[in-house]
Amino acid sequence: MTVFDDLVGQQGAVGQLQRAVAGAADFLSGGRGAGMTHAWLFTGPPGSGREEAARAFAAALQCADGGCGHCDSCHQTLAGTHPDMLYVRPSGLSFGVGATRDLVLRAGSKPSGGRFRIILFEDADRATEGASNALLKAVEEPSPRTVWLLCTPTPEDMLVTIRSRCRTVALATPNTRELADALVQRDGIDADTARSAAVASAGRIDRARQLATDPEARRRREEVLSIPVRLDGLGACVTSAARLYEIAEEESKALTTALDEKERGELRAAFGEGSTGKGVAKAVRGSAGAMKDLEERQKRRATRTKRDSYDRALLDLAAFYRDVLTLQLGARVELSTAERSGDLERVARAGTPESTLRRIDAIMQCRERIAANVHPQIAMEAMTSALLAG
Repeated sequence: MTVFDDLVGQQGAVGQLQRAVAGAADFLSGGRGAGMTHAWLFTGPPGSGREEAARAFAAALQCADGGCGHCDSCHQTLAGTHPDMLYVRPSGLSFGVGATRDLVLRAGSKPSGGRFRIILFEDADRATEGASNALLKAVEEPSPRTVWLLCTPTPEDMLVTIRSRCRTVALATPNTRELADALVQRDGIDADTARSAAVASAGRIDRARQLATDPEARRRREEVLSIPVRLDGLGACVTSAARLYEIAEEESKALTTALDEKERGELRAAFGEGSTGKGVAKAVRGSAGAMKDLEERQKRRATRTKRDSYDRALLDLAAFYRDVLTLQLGARVELSTAERSGDLERVARAGTPESTLRRIDAIMQCRERIAANVHPQIAMEAMTSALLAG
């Protein structure tokens, strides 16, 4: 068992990372490091496991045995508590220059006990232009024992000057069999449920696990997939758009409520709430500023989580029409919404491949409008009207 064992369907990337880990000692002594370098760019489609791969690589670099998976260093890195690791995940829709400069300053310090000072920057493509320029300086002139791990969907999402200084690790989309096997072997899911979740996930291990373990997630997906056959007039378009918006809101609330309350409880406990003794009351009163900062971060995270929930719902809808197009063209490929075969056939008979492509374009345009800050429900109403028109 090693830290790389949980990376589903990424044999090529794992081999590349293991070779770098093997050369880490040479790299530390000033050698070429047999494939090791100070900056890495992890790329791949949503759900391919960019962050998981970067975290496993970080654990292997810190581990004296190259990522054994059972030592304290591996456990701390994977859990996010290693003292020489900086974990960065933008809580909002962007990551500003001020936060980046602070990150660069912290990244320059020497490791306190580990082999490297490692910065794992998830969603690095959310860095603003000013933030990217500040990051470039750190990547160009890194401290000797500092390693940057940047995660982004494609290399083109980063400044060309940054990506030219990074070694790219390209992650692939796992196939259905690989996802199903992982759910069975690692999560204890029964084979039929694992297979259904893997097919529906479109290659995303996180989505597959959610669908396999959360009945509410399956219910929300089924409701989204029922929308196309309900679009029989403008009234239905408005109603369906409103319900699609509500479904995404429900999902984002379910994802954030428990986490928000846990973080608030931990912060109150850190300031001594519920304790007794000299100075406790003063410390609790002094926590107001920290609580306000936490609430601001939680608001930004909630905004981002809502955007992600809208996107998941729209991608499920796009998958339905992709399967409609598959039937219309007679292509022999796996259908990700095969459980709705009756609806698929009905919509396929009622339209043409050209109209289906226009509907898929309308869904993609809705995603773009939401990303451009159009109110989601308004964007969805325009989309459902386009789906009706075909």
